[in-house]
Amino acid sequence: MLLATFKNTANVTAAPQAIKPVKTVPLGQFAAQQTRYIATHFPGRMVGTAAESHAADYLKQQFTQMGYPSHLRSFNASYLYTNKDASEDWFSTRVTSVIAAKKGIQAQQIIIVAHFDTYTPRSSNELDNGLGGLTLQGVDDNASGVGVMLELAKQMKDIPTNYNLRFIATSGEELNSLGARNYLKHMTQEERNNTLLVINLDNLITGDRLYFHSGRNTPPEIANISRDRALDIAHNHGIAAAINPGNKKHPKGTGCCSDQDVFDDAKIPVMAVEATNWSLGEKDGYQQVAISPQFPQGITWHRPQYDNLHYLDSHLPGRIDKRSRDSVQILLPLLKELAQAQPAIEIREARKEKIRVQPKRQSSSADSRLSD
Repeated sequence: MLLATFKNTANVTAAPQAIKPVKTVPLGQFAAQQTRYIATHFPGRMVGTAAESHAADYLKQQFTQMGYPSHLRSFNASYLYTNKDASEDWFSTRVTSVIAAKKGIQAQQIIIVAHFDTYTPRSSNELDNGLGGLTLQGVDDNASGVGVMLELAKQMKDIPTNYNLRFIATSGEELNSLGARNYLKHMTQEERNNTLLVINLDNLITGDRLYFHSGRNTPPEIANISRDRALDIAHNHGIAAAINPGNKKHPKGTGCCSDQDVFDDAKIPVMAVEATNWSLGEKDGYQQVAISPQFPQGITWHRPQYDNLHYLDSHLPGRIDKRSRDSVQILLPLLKELAQAQPAIEIREARKEKIRVQPKRQSSSADSRLSD
């Protein structure tokens, strides 16, 4: 049923003249501005910190100003910390994610996810080596993904869609995807069944090129109209994009190690977007760029001295603006196709027909939860 619902999505096109136009602003500009703002004003967005809480409030405010029903979801959690003497302690913390929703005609939904927390050191050794901490701006990891998600939300807010959209800014990704796991835990079975695709955005700046991955459990038909379609759009725009060529741990076209894994393990179709270089190092996607004096380890994530605006602007000039633009150029038309964006008049007529045929139909749980 799921595949039948999604089957002809790529062939659906909207009539531009019937859709309320978005203000003419260069694509990616809003995403880049949001990336810079989040990195500058909320460094050290570790789980349970004031910076995480303030960032969550800011993101909720952004969604609300766009006109989306949105709310914060907070919950208690704990994580294991390893001391220098190899002893371990459990630390209790509070995790806060942000959820915004756009209602379509049908109960089916597409979820767009990006984590906004920065790396939380989980050992004395990591702390001594300067991983994470209060000064980490987390531009690449992952203000960039949040910035692109916010622009997608802004661009889509006035466009009627056949399917529901949910935008989730998760926290706790750096602690075994606590926010994503909590979200999945609260999904009813009906919502899981009605989730056509989860799109995860993580680390979009530093890496040499954009990659689009499907999950191990994503049906080939859905990978074709999501991951493969994204590559087609990228190539049409002359944007360097690829898929993982494949290795022992990660089959060709799949990725790992971010919030999408939670949904993939639950057999929900996913598409993950990242910027890295799967041809370097261990060829597992961890090394983002070639080793050089500017990038001695070939990576920036989790490292305050590299993953900040000043360093990235100095050593990858123009990259933040370009990658933000490239990401939106690919993902916006793809999201319109997948959500089956339609002219407003068609949406209204479809709703009238639905009411006429099923006058006593009760809203499904997937519908009702979108107004949470």
